[in-house]
Amino acid sequence: MISKRDLLLASAAGLAAAGLRAAPAAEVAPDMPAGHDMSQMPANWMGKEQIAFLIYPEFTALDMVGAHAMLTGLLGATTHIVGKTRDIVKSDSGLQFQPSATFDECPRELDIICVPGGAAGTLAAMQDDGTLRFLKDRGSRAKFVTSVCTGSLLLGAAGLLTGYKATSHWATIPLLPLFGANATAARIVHDRNRITAGGVTAGIDFGLSLVGQLRDRQYAECVQLMAQYAPEPPYDAGTPERAPREVTKIMSDMFVDFNKQAERIGRDVYPRYRDG
Repeated sequence: MISKRDLLLASAAGLAAAGLRAAPAAEVAPDMPAGHDMSQMPANWMGKEQIAFLIYPEFTALDMVGAHAMLTGLLGATTHIVGKTRDIVKSDSGLQFQPSATFDECPRELDIICVPGGAAGTLAAMQDDGTLRFLKDRGSRAKFVTSVCTGSLLLGAAGLLTGYKATSHWATIPLLPLFGANATAARIVHDRNRITAGGVTAGIDFGLSLVGQLRDRQYAECVQLMAQYAPEPPYDAGTPERAPREVTKIMSDMFVDFNKQAERIGRDVYPRYRDG
């Protein structure tokens, strides 16, 4: 069965044949897969990134899967789904994921590390020493340290957002200063090598934007078209500013307990990882 990567290779070959952004043959990556005439593909369309997605019990699946769907479109990249163990991890919606690497097995040098969010599962991960030490270690060397939704709180707990602008799910943005971050209400916040995305579906936008940064716009447009990513939601309630007031209140009330617990963690846990 043809894979998404095969289709991307075919599309790249087609663009090259059409003379779009063609590169001299001498500049083309030498390790291109066979099966497509890639002699005119731009050299920067083939990379060798090492990408790690952290997963943990009760994380929000779409936080990871949306960004994963975009970033796995990077030809030549290697993706690792990293868990504390190789045991199956169940998301907060019941979807089950099989890690491909443990903390110890994950490459030490990463181009991208991405942390999804959640609710109770994120609070637990924010207090787990093994998880925080793994993030602090890999994040200290990764070229891009990234998160989706409340995953930024987990990055913050590991001391990785101190002095950086960052965002989170709209309901938890005010908590970011407790973790040393400069809270910024935006869908994607890029500060040096830290990239944080807002709630859940913002992971798709973050992933696509990073694809464009690591390759180029035309490549990212191929990935977007492959995914037919052209959102036309049936309702217009995706932000507190656009949602009906009563809907925003219902959802805000649901975060009261989470925010209280996260605030406690920020005061108790973050200082230990911030300082070492």
